[in-house]
This record gives sequence, C-alpha cells and structure tokens, in this order.
Amino acid sequence: MSSYPSGYGDTHTHAAGTSGGIVVVAIIVVVVKLVIIVAVCRYVCNRTSKMQTEPFVNDSRFIPLAMVKFLDDMEREKPIRFTSQQLRIATDNLSFILGSGGFGTVYKGVFTNGTTVAVKVLNGTSDKRIEEQFMAEVSTMGRTHHFNLVRLYGFCFESSLRALVYEFMINGSLDYHLFKAKNGVNVVLGFEKLHEIAMGTARAIAYLHEECPHRIVHYDIKPGNILLDSNFCAKVADFGLAKLCNRDNTHITMTGGRGTPGYAAPELWLPLPVTHKCDVYSFGMLLFEIIGRRRNMDVTLGDSQEWFPIWAWRKYETKQLNDLMIVCTIEQKDEEVAERMLKVALCCVQYRPETRPVMSIVVKMLEGALEVPEPLNPFSYLFSGVSEGGDSLARMAWNVGGSDWTSSEVVTKSTVVEGTPLMKRYEITIASE
Repeated sequence: MSSYPSGYGDTHTHAAGTSGGIVVVAIIVVVVKLVIIVAVCRYVCNRTSKMQTEPFVNDSRFIPLAMVKFLDDMEREKPIRFTSQQLRIATDNLSFILGSGGFGTVYKGVFTNGTTVAVKVLNGTSDKRIEEQFMAEVSTMGRTHHFNLVRLYGFCFESSLRALVYEFMINGSLDYHLFKAKNGVNVVLGFEKLHEIAMGTARAIAYLHEECPHRIVHYDIKPGNILLDSNFCAKVADFGLAKLCNRDNTHITMTGGRGTPGYAAPELWLPLPVTHKCDVYSFGMLLFEIIGRRRNMDVTLGDSQEWFPIWAWRKYETKQLNDLMIVCTIEQKDEEVAERMLKVALCCVQYRPETRPVMSIVVKMLEGALEVPEPLNPFSYLFSGVSEGGDSLARMAWNVGGSDWTSSEVVTKSTVVEGTPLMKRYEITIASE
C-alpha cells in the first residue's frame, strides 16, 4: 500500500498540466505580439518609403496637400550647408568665373538636379574680415524674402572653402548693360525697362529698411550689385557690407569705412552720424547712371559733363532738360518718366540725410503715385560761399508739394528749426547749424 496520502498523485499531475497550459498561452501571446510588431514595422516602412517617393500625398487623414506643399517650399528656402566637395563638383573645381572683386570670386555651378547657381568664394586680407562678410550675408539673406532680392540657397564654411551659394542670374549685372553692352551684340535695355529696374531696386531697399523685423542697411547700392534675371527683373545682391540695426536707433555705429566711392553718402566718409538714409543717397547716384546710361564720373568727357550728377542739376535748374534728353538719347515718349526719375535722384542725393525721402516714398514717386517735390540744389556744399541757411528753409517749405515723405530721425548735431504747418503735417524737419 502506498504511503503517499490519498489523492497526492492526481494533484501533482493536474498542477503539471496547468503549468504547461500557461507556458503555451504565454508563447501564443509572445508570437501574437511579434506578429503585430512586424506588421506595424512593415506599415511604417512602407509609409515612409511612399512619402519619400511621393512627398505631396493627398490624404485628408494626414496634412492637407496645400499645407504639405507649403511646408516643403519653406524647407527648400532654408539655407543649406554644403560641403566643399559638393561645391567643387558643382563648379567643376571652380573653373567657370562669372566675376570677381574685392570680396572674392563668383563661379558658375550646376547641381545634379540641374539647378544652376552662383558660388561666391570669399577672400580677404584677414580671416576676421572674411567671417564678418560671411555672417553679414548669411544673417541678412537667411531672414529676408522678396522678389527683388537675390535668393540665398546655402553656404559652405570650411577651412578650405568659405562660400555663399546664390541663385544664378542669367543676364548678369546692371553695370554691364549700362556701360559695356552698347558696343557689343548684346541687347541694349530700353528706357522703359530701365525704369522698371529702378523701381524694382527701390522696392527691395524699401523692404530692407521698412518691412524686415530689423532694419537692414545695405551700404553698397550700385549697378554692379543689381543683378538681372531672365526677364531683366532687378535683384539686389551682395550683402557683404550689410548691417542689421534696431529701428529705434537714431544712428548706426560704424566700425570702418563702407560703401563704394562715387556712390557712398557724405556721412560715410565724413565724421557724421550714419542712418539708413545712406542707401537712399546711393540709390540716387544709381538713378543718375540709369538716366545717363553712363558712369557718373567720366574723365574722357569735357569738364562740364565730367561729373554727370552736377551737369544734370544745372540742366534742370536752368530749364534746359531738352539738352539732357538729347545727350542721354531719351525718346520723346520717355521724357516725362525721365524727368521724374531725375527729380527723384536729386531728392535722394541731398547732402543732409534728414532731407532725403525714405525709400517707400521713393517707390511711390517713381511709380507716379506721388508728385515729386521740386528738389533743392544737392551740391551747394561743394562750393565755397554758398549758404544753406534761410533760403533753403524757405524753398523747402514751399516745395514739399503733396508728397508724403518723412524723416523721423534727425541725425546731425544741430538744432531743429520749426517749419511751416505743411512741413509739420508731413513730418519734414530741417536742421540748421
């Protein structure tokens, strides 16, 4: 007879069976989980692969098609960080030169997707200067977006290559078409197109000064920095001297000389406070060259025409604009627009920054939306014995017309003269010594 208690053997067998059942269930659960995980992984992989090949998926359960496209466009607009190897391949090891200057050399490049670019390789007398120019351009162009500004695709900053990658402008710079294309086989731009280029440039500067979160001063507006696309639309380029500044600042702190002689405002080469109005002055000098289709300074001409701006002022002052139209080969149908552009140019190059219009008003005057006031002589300071006193104040008070140009900043170390009610209405201030 067995000494084991009754029923022990049956209990042991049942426990063993129950334990085996739990193991089987656990295995089944694990297998099911693995199957689910594999299925999920396959779905995610397939979904990711599909989105990579079809970025604009029209699926209302996810992001709407319009928003997907918008986000994709925004992603493309962010500056890309290229490697030196990528840029050397795109430019065929920097073999096709588009232009060069003190800033460096610009090369033509083509990426594998067919996009043509202009690669500006920076150089300078010191690493610090290169870094300053690099930071100025990237920080400026990385935060701006306007039809009349050249688009920055990306950059490269390595010890072997420091470069900026811009959209390629097939028709080159404005200076070529103004000064070099006359005797060649290239198309000479008509005055109507030149007027459009002037307005596009003005709109770009107005955007930089008045529409960006921080005001951007370009400091180097000139024909060589106005590029033209396939339709000869103006695109402002070369922000190597640009400076971001707070709109509340009454003037800009300068750490060194800026601008190009002949285009730089007097305050940039004299010990005077500087504001964004220095760009207005440079734009005025650009307008003179557009009107004359010649460089402002040309020593090959007679003394009277050697410096075009003052010759143009004398023709305007003595009401001999017909002479100017003939010399500049301006057709009769363009004379009204040309005269308007000349008056705007004279307003822009006024010696004192506070008497120059802001760029948004320049745009309106060029468009014909605002009447251009009769300009003062902007070159009286060049001649000894000529006073800028009460006569100028009186003329300014009478000649503001219906224009709306304003200057909220008085940047000279001088007292402000109370003007007429009309001057107060349009916030025009006149400074006297």
